Amino acid sequence: MNKVRIATRGSELALWQARYVQQLLQDIGVESELNIIKTQGDRIQDLSFDKLEGKGFFTKEIEEALLQGTADLAVHSHKDLPTEQPDGLVIAAVSDREDPSELLLIRKEAFDRKCKFHVKQQAVVGTSSARRKSQLLSFRPDVILQDLRGNVPTRINKLREGQYDAILLAAAGVERLELDLSDFMVEKLDPREFIPAPAQGVLALQVRASDVELVKVVSKLTNHEVANIIGLERKVLNLFQGGCQMPVGVYAEYDDERDVYILRASRAITWEDRPVAVCLESDNIDTLPYHAVERIKNIRPGAVFITREVSMNSHFRLVLEGNGFSVSGTPLIETRIIPFRNLPDHTWIFFASKNAVKYFFRQQPDVSGKKFGCIGKSTADELRANGYRAEFIGSQADTRLIGKQFAARVGSERVLFPQAKGSMRSVQLQFVKKDQAIDLPVYETLELGVDQIPAADIMVFTSPSNVEAFFAKHSVSKQQAIVAMGDATAATLRKYNIHHPGMPDTFDEAGLARAVFGVSARVVRL
Repeated sequence: MNKVRIATRGSELALWQARYVQQLLQDIGVESELNIIKTQGDRIQDLSFDKLEGKGFFTKEIEEALLQGTADLAVHSHKDLPTEQPDGLVIAAVSDREDPSELLLIRKEAFDRKCKFHVKQQAVVGTSSARRKSQLLSFRPDVILQDLRGNVPTRINKLREGQYDAILLAAAGVERLELDLSDFMVEKLDPREFIPAPAQGVLALQVRASDVELVKVVSKLTNHEVANIIGLERKVLNLFQGGCQMPVGVYAEYDDERDVYILRASRAITWEDRPVAVCLESDNIDTLPYHAVERIKNIRPGAVFITREVSMNSHFRLVLEGNGFSVSGTPLIETRIIPFRNLPDHTWIFFASKNAVKYFFRQQPDVSGKKFGCIGKSTADELRANGYRAEFIGSQADTRLIGKQFAARVGSERVLFPQAKGSMRSVQLQFVKKDQAIDLPVYETLELGVDQIPAADIMVFTSPSNVEAFFAKHSVSKQQAIVAMGDATAATLRKYNIHHPGMPDTFDEAGLARAVFGVSARVVRL
């Protein structure tokens, strides 16, 4: 085979990616050379991405080089590619996936641990991505967005110069370039909460369809598992008829324990709108994208009541009210501390809720040398607010699965479980050796006896105690949709003959909102 001519953009990241592919080709005995091409997106630096005309403004000129025969192989960031290939070109391979998460790089003087994502109030945040803008405003409506262009090192230097308080970047690009970020605070955003672009972190290797020999050779480099995952993600984008700058986020995972694909999708009409997000799972990879898109298109706004207080700027309220829902919330219980004295021997401490963290540390225990685990990012944030980091964070709504994963991580070590009095102990029950799990009640719940509950189409129960407090005085109708925060809450609902409620896929406000969107669209026949 003749030396393969690789077309690439000239940025440091694009060159890293092209040289990475060069090495992969060399490993299978194929020599290559680089052909650097400047694209429309490289030439126009004074407009944000959403103001550039058309699709593929980082890829069009490179694809033309392939079609004209001046290059043989193009290396793209897969998220930059339109979902429809030009006639005559094919994606012959996709790479392994780097971390698909977003990074929020924050100047140290703008860091505030008390704020969501730990960037200060009314911070100036740089990004030119419509998807990032829409999602960020749904969590932090106070931030001031300013467009940010240039290659990755240029963007970081603009932050270093003080033009922004923080900037959003794809983690994969920063990690590939091994850049020094020591003068910033770095927050990695969970892709299950802040949903990335379809195929983020993956390289696409594009060739002419007619070059059969090269297609055959390059296809040896593909990661078939990644190809399935990003095929799901990009199909969602395709069904929305969106280019890479439409405010669409999609993140898919494969759960090998249950043999199902989990798909989270987020779509806003414009970057100024609040996104609708859903989570679905299925073992049918072909139909899953269609179901996700139909569910997003068929949400039916209504009145939502949740059994806790909801601040005006909470993500849960913002995304629901931004899409026509009304939201009210009232806690039906209150909590009270249970004092403790001496702690038994243990290596780990596991928290299932923010309240458990709060009431445990309020008593100033000696936790030197201990390791921490928890359920959910909000609980992890509460732990961080007390000066500690969780080494294990269970993010699924299935606490039994979290328990199995945590028990495997712990091995034979003993674990202390600060918890509510009368806890259902879903995590502890997954330990084979029962003496490993040490219960420590640190608070109890008391019913408030709330007489008036606003009329609602969708009821969201956030704990078993709230379920019990509600049904002590109230009932639900067959017309009301129900959401349960976790399997312990769902189990309590079954006592009142409520089966198969909507379930959040993660223990945070984003997961709760996805569950509400999901039950509002259940009339869609999947």
